[in-house]
Amino acid sequence: MAVIHRTTLTPTKLELLTTWLPAQPWYRGTTDRQPEPARTGGFRLDDPKGEVGIEFMVVTDTSGDKPVTYQVLFSYRGAPLAGADDALIGTTEHGVLGQRWVYDGAHDPVVVAQLFALVAGEAEPQMQSTSDTPDPSVTARLDEPGITAELASFTATSDPDGTDILVTTAPDGRELTLRINRVLQPGRSADGQALGHVTAPAPLPDGTTAPTAFVVVHTHP
Repeated sequence: MAVIHRTTLTPTKLELLTTWLPAQPWYRGTTDRQPEPARTGGFRLDDPKGEVGIEFMVVTDTSGDKPVTYQVLFSYRGAPLAGADDALIGTTEHGVLGQRWVYDGAHDPVVVAQLFALVAGEAEPQMQSTSDTPDPSVTARLDEPGITAELASFTATSDPDGTDILVTTAPDGRELTLRINRVLQPGRSADGQALGHVTAPAPLPDGTTAPTAFVVVHTHP
């Protein structure tokens, strides 16, 4: 299980996001204002090998005329991930673990494998800030029998609305698309054509939360 350390992180994750968010195609802010992200929710998954940190963080940016809530998939590694330079969010110094390389998890094979395992009911979501504690507010469903959580390959592409992760399963070669909703709309549910989804709380303007579709699963065309 992942251990949550109470220590320093320099720069912080939110500080890394102030330069990374504006470069994303789904960012809703403007280039003349620096983002002002604040953490407003999220959850974690465990890497079975205990090597990669996996966090689904919800941040709300208040730099614009209206607050916008985003979902960021963080991957934390103790060494660079080969071939993933374009997915690097930044590096930071962890008070216990030393230098960490922080990536957009949509391009990290460990993160994608565990996300698909979550969808398939083979991984358990964890509380964002408490070690070894399941998070019952996060639910996952896959309405497609006979699909295992083993991945043969994946590719991730982003557009102005979010990120699509095309996964190919092993050993049957099935192709599914995991649609990552980057701009979260509280109360949004999966559409009627979805094969499954991951739902977690997202913040409402009044400070409460509402179940929201973080990930939606479709059959690849």
